[in-house]
Amino acid sequence: MSYYAIKAIYIYEMTRFFRTIFQSLFSPVLSTSLYFVVFGTAIGSRMQEIDGVSYGAFIVPGLIMLTVMTQATSNASFGIYFPKFSGTIYELLSSPISFVEIVSGYVGAAATKSLMIGCIIMLTSTLFVPLQIAHPLVMLLFLCLTCFSFALMGFIIGIWAKNFEQLQLIPLLIVTPMVFLGGSFYSISMLPPIWQKITLFNPVVYLISGFRWSFFATADVPVGLSLIAISAFTILCLVIIWWIFRTGWRIRS
Repeated sequence: MSYYAIKAIYIYEMTRFFRTIFQSLFSPVLSTSLYFVVFGTAIGSRMQEIDGVSYGAFIVPGLIMLTVMTQATSNASFGIYFPKFSGTIYELLSSPISFVEIVSGYVGAAATKSLMIGCIIMLTSTLFVPLQIAHPLVMLLFLCLTCFSFALMGFIIGIWAKNFEQLQLIPLLIVTPMVFLGGSFYSISMLPPIWQKITLFNPVVYLISGFRWSFFATADVPVGLSLIAISAFTILCLVIIWWIFRTGWRIRS
């Protein structure tokens, strides 16, 4: 494995991130702060506690997951799509590096960006609500796995997309609604029984539930099941990426 190749791709992607620091970093942090103001302060002051946690603190894990998932997906998809759009991807494919180095560079950079944003949002949330983390190591595990897995999914989207409209289609119409309907701002125990069962088909529920458990030691689904769900999703994305480079689907034509 060529670590120089991984380092070159990684540094290039991170440099692009810092060149557009306002759009890449401050914009998601600002929008998340507005969520805290609207939901945590205005609405939260009128709501009772959920599972013994104040509503303002309860939504913090959901807001972090919302931002991390969307940012990891969009950063990774744009990172690999732009070389396709400009034609420079053929230089990568013809160079003496394997798909492992290519994926590691792009996905690693996208995961790092989303991890940085997630950590900054976590620090920003302490300005609005008192926040305690019951299981910091589990929290870090869920956060890193989510950043990595959704960066892998974004990489797949970037390969699949034929134009900029398709590039935004899945994050806008699928990922974001799934996060909003996955218990970001509420506990699924608050739903009617039939909707609780339907909601369990949303895989994002398991990610948010496990991540919230690491903060407050309370979850809608068992933590072990949440870890199995995020691990299975990561493995599935890795298999799809292996198949893409094995067959050359949409990268050699």
